[in-house]
Amino acid sequence: MQGFNKYYPPDYDGEKHKSLNAYRGKHALGDRARKLDKGILITRFELPYNIWCGTCNNHIGMGVRYNAEKKKVGMYYSTPIYSFRCKCHLCDGWFEIQTDPKNTRYVVVSGARQKDEEWNPEENGGFAIHVFFEIPENNSATTDPLTALEKSTDAHKHLTNVQIPRLESLQDLSDHYNNDPYARSAVVRKHFRAEKKVEAAKRADDDRIKGRYGLPETLKLLEDSDEARNEAREEWERGRRQLEAQSSIRKARLSSSAGPNPAISLRERVLGNVYSSKLVEKRVRKLGVR
Repeated sequence: MQGFNKYYPPDYDGEKHKSLNAYRGKHALGDRARKLDKGILITRFELPYNIWCGTCNNHIGMGVRYNAEKKKVGMYYSTPIYSFRCKCHLCDGWFEIQTDPKNTRYVVVSGARQKDEEWNPEENGGFAIHVFFEIPENNSATTDPLTALEKSTDAHKHLTNVQIPRLESLQDLSDHYNNDPYARSAVVRKHFRAEKKVEAAKRADDDRIKGRYGLPETLKLLEDSDEARNEAREEWERGRRQLEAQSSIRKARLSSSAGPNPAISLRERVLGNVYSSKLVEKRVRKLGVR
């Protein structure tokens, strides 16, 4: 496993040296940057096609890799043109290959020659796949009318599906950022103030109802609306019907239970005993008088 710890010498000063490479006088790319003062970077380059070495006339196949000296030699509009100088592994000769951004290919500049492997299908009884039509000098239309129609159709589709939505989105974005910020802020603050007043009034009504009925402060009341009233009324009616049904069932069970009611029989016995004692007293008084 590669170690990631670094040794910092005692005389190392972070503010002065900035990095260990600067302290040791080395570049971060190591030996690859030995010619960096000349604008040359050593990089790995792979041959894009077969070539013949100009010094030893040996064949070098496509895909052979070299430690090439990469250097910027020019510009094609905003695209840089790079040169790769390589040393043949079969001799001491050097050859140079440059990039060609205009034609999107590599070109042998010196020290070698490219092996010609281009094949023209028309010369061998075939048909050309890529046909380029020349545009007249007035640049009014192409030679092939079908090509002109295809280009116009593609341009119209691109305008409808890509350019117009893009322009509309850019216009909306411009309107969003170019509007008066104070006016937009005033509209938002006015809306917030109105909502704040409504919330304060509703909170006061809820506190008044909780204080009147002794409800807990953490209880969340529903908003006063027709839908909430209808739901509360339906819930109350449902509870009343359930209570009436339970009471009727309880009465039916009590009436169907066997045996007299002990409370009623006790009351009748007490009244009967009182009545009989009064009759006895009356008879005793009558006998005493006689």
